[in-house]
Amino acid sequence: MSTQTLTEAKMSHHDLLKDQVAIVTGSGRGIGLAIAKKLAGAGAAVIITDITQESADSGANEIASSGLKSFSTVCNVTDPESIEKMTSTVMEKYSRIDILVNNAGITKDTLFMRMKLEEWNAVIETNLTSVFKVTQSVIKNMSKANYGRVVNIASVIGLHGNFGQANYAASKAGVIALTKTLAKEYASKNITCNAIAPGFIDTPMTQKLKPEIKDKYLEFIPLKRFGQPEDVAEAAFYFCTGGSYVTGQVIVVDGGMFM
Repeated sequence: MSTQTLTEAKMSHHDLLKDQVAIVTGSGRGIGLAIAKKLAGAGAAVIITDITQESADSGANEIASSGLKSFSTVCNVTDPESIEKMTSTVMEKYSRIDILVNNAGITKDTLFMRMKLEEWNAVIETNLTSVFKVTQSVIKNMSKANYGRVVNIASVIGLHGNFGQANYAASKAGVIALTKTLAKEYASKNITCNAIAPGFIDTPMTQKLKPEIKDKYLEFIPLKRFGQPEDVAEAAFYFCTGGSYVTGQVIVVDGGMFM
């Protein structure tokens, strides 16, 4: 490819999401922030939301320091009032919401027989019910505009299960089923809804694991490396830009761990 063609490709890439507005939940760091950066790099105004204003501001400042458009707002994805406040704030500021990435999530791992009801409820509420609440709040604006891209961050654990993660596996399997249902219900409104199922991604959450556990995981990954948040961001970017005829699908980003 010539230098001129490369330059043109970069310019067109930057304008792919020009004038669009994207909300990414849990985007103060990790996968959420990587997705936000990718969308902002394509011209979108990205709303960084997180459980604390400090975390949201941190992510937004990182994007703004690159000369890209971002706006931060606190959002507790388990609290309907907090969600409605976020949605109304974004609509007042931008008058539109084109993209929603449901990324916020937690883990509370323990074997099934030891799992407390509070641990089950906390993970289901944060990982699954929040996707219902946030999407319901946002998608009505997409419906009026007759356009929208919804991307839900699931997990390979939601497809295959895992020891000590009954709550997490159930929540992410639920996200996948919800994704497919929304895809069917909103196709007539030109709204696509897809999911990404990451495998072992190098994030603050996985960095806490002991080295021997990481080594064990590596044995099962054909690409012999852990994924980076940017690997997940690439899949989200596709759904938000090139995937206009793709809906109700799950892209697995796991280095070949499950085939």
